[in-house]
Amino acid sequence: MDKTHDILCIGSVLWDVIGRTPHSMRVGSDEPGRITRLPGGVAMNIAMTLRRFDLTPALLTAIGDDHDGIDLLARCGRMGMVTEHVHVSAQPTDVYMAVEGPEGLIAAVADAHSLEAAGDAILEPLENGTLGSPKTPYPGVIALDGNLTVDLLTDIAQRPSFARADLRVAPASPGKARRLRPLMEHPGATLYVNREEAGYLTGTTPVSAEQAAAALLEAGATRVLVTDGSDHGAEGREGDVIIAPCPEVEVKRITGAGDTFMAAHIAAEIRGKSAPEALEFALETAARYVSGEDP
Repeated sequence: MDKTHDILCIGSVLWDVIGRTPHSMRVGSDEPGRITRLPGGVAMNIAMTLRRFDLTPALLTAIGDDHDGIDLLARCGRMGMVTEHVHVSAQPTDVYMAVEGPEGLIAAVADAHSLEAAGDAILEPLENGTLGSPKTPYPGVIALDGNLTVDLLTDIAQRPSFARADLRVAPASPGKARRLRPLMEHPGATLYVNREEAGYLTGTTPVSAEQAAAALLEAGATRVLVTDGSDHGAEGREGDVIIAPCPEVEVKRITGAGDTFMAAHIAAEIRGKSAPEALEFALETAARYVSGEDP
């Protein structure tokens, strides 16, 4: 099996086109601001943060065989990511477009047809012996993006090739949180969600990260990490819930904050930090990202 990486990142790798303005906006607003085009997607955001902590991620995703795709793969390679297992698709390279104001995300459109069309083709290295197989399941850490289809996520929850994985799962967005239900009882799964997403998964209305974590455990989840904006974050496992405060910062960006939290938490645990230390480190890292202090 391939040993050139520390973690697999499975899911969306695309271009983020983000417009940010300091002015309040409503439907029909036309305000001055800045527009950036950067590599993005849940799997990519996690991979980029992992690189900041000197970990090497290998990407399992679908990228188009077009100019944008060639450019994106080259950028990933220059950042030190393993791209040799990426599925090259005939579809155009995916794009996420968002507008953010001082209140946070105003609106977004995700054109992720390439990843959806590829289906389980992106998982082939975990089936053919390159990274693992049903007889020799992948034994390491996998960051899994909830942008995958419900059918594929359900399939992954039952695949023998994922049976030994330390599976870290992100929902991608509140509207996609319910897709994670098949993974809740996977014995190696850790769910990273915010309070709203926890409510969708459990059919409850938790008022805090601590309450959300407890509801997820009661609903059958093995292990969960829950954030709640600038309020406390929580970790729940084996019926126990711990909390940690989130540093107060001025919010300058939103997109990618949850992915940054997840990656920082994974990196902290790989480095041997205790559960309280890892939770605090992840919250501090996410806060610096939101404030614009970190790249």
